[in-house]
This record gives sequence, structure tokens and C-alpha cells, in this order.
Amino acid sequence: MVERGKKKKVKEWYSLIAPQMFGKVKLAETLSDDYNKVLGRTVEMSLQQLTNDIAKSHVKLRFKVVDVKGLEAQTAFIGHSTTTDYVKRMARKHKSKIDGVFDVKTKDGKRIRVKPSAYTGKRLQASQKKIIRGIMKDVVTTLASNSTLDEFVKAMLDGEIGKQAYKLSKSIYPVKRVEIHKSELLEIPKVEVRKEKEIEETKELSEGEIEETKE
Repeated sequence: MVERGKKKKVKEWYSLIAPQMFGKVKLAETLSDDYNKVLGRTVEMSLQQLTNDIAKSHVKLRFKVVDVKGLEAQTAFIGHSTTTDYVKRMARKHKSKIDGVFDVKTKDGKRIRVKPSAYTGKRLQASQKKIIRGIMKDVVTTLASNSTLDEFVKAMLDGEIGKQAYKLSKSIYPVKRVEIHKSELLEIPKVEVRKEKEIEETKELSEGEIEETKE
């Protein structure tokens, strides 16, 4: 029941906008009666939906709303993953799988966790797996330290990181493929939730400035 004297808030559609690295396209829409309720919401979509590349349908991207201006909600990239079916299919095609989990820092100070996997045509010994895991770590760490977050994410999603690790590993062991199956931004941008009173005061101030301009 709505209290007397209080107006029921009208719900509005907010457009969720992709970050600059993805062309600032509209990802989706979300309905809300409050600006603050939109902040922090997450959206997931396939890379195919952003690039129209059907070969990227197994790559899922995750975004989080970090700012709202008007009816546009700005998002930040917070990670990606490949579908379970895709990972299982890759594992079935190869004899051995070497996994890694590495926390790295980009040139612009962003910390991101990446989980690459190397697939081989024959079963390897523990010592061989250790060497390949070390190669993957070196490639990921070096590329991160020499790239901004945007550049690193692009190289990761384009498969460039996997290609570099593959080339270095193949010369030592029969590696067939290297892919980063998952990433996670470790320091997600904070969202500032404003009190309703502060929002109303800002709105009144803006309206007052408009009136002064008219006079």
C-alpha cells in the first residue's frame, strides 16, 4: 500500500551501454523505478552478439553497471568464460589438458585473474606439464605488464595470448591448442549509491539553473 502524500515511483527503461573497448553499443535494457537500483546490476552476453562472429558464440562476457547518466547505464567489463559444452568438447578431442590460474596486473594497474588451458596430442608427465604451465604464466604475465586492460582483454578474446603460448610450447612438446577459458577482474570498479535526498537536491539545482537561464 502506498502511503498518503507519497507518489508511487514510475518505472523507466534504462539502456545498458558497453564500455569503450566494445564500441559503447547497447547491450540490453533494464526496468527500474530508481537510479540506484540499476547500479551494480550485471548482464551476460555472448561475444557473437557483439561481433556477429558465429565462431565466438561459446564465449560469454560479463558486464556490471558502474554509473548511470539519465537513462543510460554505463557498464564495465568484469570477466568472461567459455561454455561448459565447449570446454568438454575440447577435452574430448585431446589426450591431455594442462590448466593454469594466474593473477596478473596490467600496465594501467588493473588486476585480473586468467585461467588458460593447454591441450596436447599425447599424455604428458607431471614435469612436462609444469614446464608448459610455466610458459603460459610467462606469456600472460609479460603481455599484461605491457598492455592496458583494454589491450589485454582484446588480446585475450582475439586468441592472441593463446597463440603466443602455443608457439612457445609447441617447440618443446606436442601442444595442439592453448585457450583462456575464464577471466575475472579482481578489482571491480566501485559504484557510488546516492541517497534519494541528494538526487532530488541535484535535480532541483539543475532545474533552478535552467530557470535562471530562461530569465
